Amino acid sequence: MKSHERAVMRVLNGETLERPPIWMMRQAGRYLPEYRAERTKAKNFLDFCYNPDLATEVTLQPIRRYGFDAAILFSDIFVVPDALGYPVWFEEGRGPVLEPLSSEQLAKLDQARTMKHLAPVIETVGRLRAQLPSETTLLGFCGAPWTVACYSVAGHTTQDQTAARIGAYRDPELMQAFIDQLVEASITYLVAQIDAGADALQIFDTWAGVLDDAGFERWSIAPTAKIVAGVKAQRPDAKLIGFPKASAARLERYLEGTGVDALGLDWTVPAHVAQALQKKVPVQGNLDPMRLVAGGTALDEGIDYVLETLGSGPHIFNLGHGVTPQTSPDHVARMVKRVKGEI
Repeated sequence: MKSHERAVMRVLNGETLERPPIWMMRQAGRYLPEYRAERTKAKNFLDFCYNPDLATEVTLQPIRRYGFDAAILFSDIFVVPDALGYPVWFEEGRGPVLEPLSSEQLAKLDQARTMKHLAPVIETVGRLRAQLPSETTLLGFCGAPWTVACYSVAGHTTQDQTAARIGAYRDPELMQAFIDQLVEASITYLVAQIDAGADALQIFDTWAGVLDDAGFERWSIAPTAKIVAGVKAQRPDAKLIGFPKASAARLERYLEGTGVDALGLDWTVPAHVAQALQKKVPVQGNLDPMRLVAGGTALDEGIDYVLETLGSGPHIFNLGHGVTPQTSPDHVARMVKRVKGEI
């Protein structure tokens, strides 16, 4: 089966299917016991991401278990700054930790080392394409520069990224210089993923929604537009999905400004907004992940609502953000069966 016949790719090319294809953000993750078993084999999370044997295995696990229509490369958004030489590590129970952004840190970044450092990740992409069922779409990804940069300013994540916002206001030149480095490395990385076998790409901008209007234009739209243009300049047929979380009122502006081929929608996007956007591009989403945790009637009603409101246009069924560790695997199985019309 050729890639253009894969269900997710058919939707990304503008088709409306009788039942939407389905995959799930963070579908390879801690809610699965088989994932947790593999995680013990690496001393830290970055080593886990850079180990093609382990990364390939955990990417394939949810495909074997649920038959999702797409697999997304198991990696992390922080492999890009790490590849550039920016100090980043993961602490158990805390997550990613980065050295605070400074001109001294910025001066140490080196684009030339990016692809050598990321070679194990690209190897994983190639292995996945060889091992996945022919009908399964393989998605690559990167973090949007603003979301990656947020963690570097504070050194870690915060609820509304106040440190990053203050840093961008106080020293926009420093932030811009870092964003530009991330844009360049992200283009290189995404093109390499396409060349290794990825069918399409997603850009995650988890923290786009904390920005004011001017910030959204400068720090979310502009860098993403550069990445999209940079990838398409080298690989014109590449399909890119943009996911600017918590940005419902700005999604049309984001779409027009970035040139992405499809939009990922979080669970707060109203149905009428999603439907209007769907007339322009394929959309992906947008079940509240907490319905998946709750299960039962709440889950069924949420699934049915998404199918009813987005079923008349090109749609990829997904969560409005990543699946959480407390989610029951049985609830995921029910979701997949319901979306596929089996229950």
